[in-house]
Amino acid sequence: MINMQKRLGKHTVNIEKPVYIISTAALAGKKEGEGPLKDYFDYIADDIMFGEKSWEKAESKFFKKAFDMALKKSGKTYNDIDYMLSGDLLNQCGGSTFGLRDFKIPFLGIYGACSTFGEAISIGSMLIDGGFAQNVLCGAGSHFCSAEKQFRFPLELGTQRPPTATWTVTGAGAVVLSSKGKGPKVTCITTGKIIDMGIKDAANMGAAMAGAACDVISAHFKETGRKPDYYDVVATGDLGEVGKALLKKYLAEENIIFKNNITDCGLEIFDNEKQDTHSGGSGCACSAVTFSGYYYKQLTQNKIKRILLIPTGALINTDISQQGETIPSIAHAVAIEME
Repeated sequence: MINMQKRLGKHTVNIEKPVYIISTAALAGKKEGEGPLKDYFDYIADDIMFGEKSWEKAESKFFKKAFDMALKKSGKTYNDIDYMLSGDLLNQCGGSTFGLRDFKIPFLGIYGACSTFGEAISIGSMLIDGGFAQNVLCGAGSHFCSAEKQFRFPLELGTQRPPTATWTVTGAGAVVLSSKGKGPKVTCITTGKIIDMGIKDAANMGAAMAGAACDVISAHFKETGRKPDYYDVVATGDLGEVGKALLKKYLAEENIIFKNNITDCGLEIFDNEKQDTHSGGSGCACSAVTFSGYYYKQLTQNKIKRILLIPTGALINTDISQQGETIPSIAHAVAIEME
């Protein structure tokens, strides 16, 4: 029988037992390290190759270093971790799999495109709240070059990017969730459903994902009874300028009005004009690195008390998209609060 004290509605569950985020690690690429959040990252790579022979190997190295750093900062050992959850954009989640293969921790590889970080925290928190784990290590990452190679055009072509395009964030973010400790707590999770806005353009991810973000935000407020001003920050994952504008339009149609507390990780991590990132940042690392570096410190330094983090993902498949299919999308909302 479903525990109705935990389930608030079709999409939302209440995390009853304490689930603390006791540590994070944020690793970023060179371009990200030149952006407005550079002082919040734990490590910034000197170049896009990160000392490796391929972009894919560089991506795996970001994972390995981020997860290892988050674990060390938590004071835990590999033996203390019950589960490890991660995913990325490469085929068969190659960035995670090859980067974390030496950890020897029970592993759940997950895929939610750029929403993967939210999915990882959601599942990890449920594992702890359900009594199946005490400590969970989870995160997500991406790499600009490997993503362009897989989903769009070979970089060697020098293809011109349209204004709607976003820049895949290079890096990885990792968090350690624990049933004991101190720090921000995961208090509520709203799981999104697949929404298809009919978008076919792989260079317009914001438009494809805005509907999914609106749907999960609407569900969250309806099922929790909370209002937009309950949170100091409501941060979507990687809608960029185009997607954020559409999201606010869709929310207004449902009478959900934000003041100045809604933003997007893809607009925070880059300076669009100075860094020529067009609509903003994207990728699994976008929300993972922005939260693990910037927002986590905002919480622990008591600059904000409550954040609703909503990683967004375009569930694009290169083969099916080339057959003329549209791009379905997903978003997951995670409420994180200081006591």
